[in-house]
Amino acid sequence: MKTLIVLALLAIVAALAGGGLFMLRKRSTDASGRDSRMAWALAMRVGLSVCLFLFVLFSYWMGWIRPTGIPTGH
Repeated sequence: MKTLIVLALLAIVAALAGGGLFMLRKRSTDASGRDSRMAWALAMRVGLSVCLFLFVLFSYWMGWIRPTGIPTGH
């Protein structure tokens, strides 16, 4: 379970980096292509984030993961 969550977080960071790369890349001839690729990468990041959040909620509901909390009084 931890591996799946870490892989999803890495995919989210990679999509964010891709969006930043497309935003910073300077191409004067094809600005619309750059903008569409940047928007697609950032939309992918948002989609992956929502899917990860829903997966964590579903995993908690199914009992696959449990909150451990912070021990108090130690």
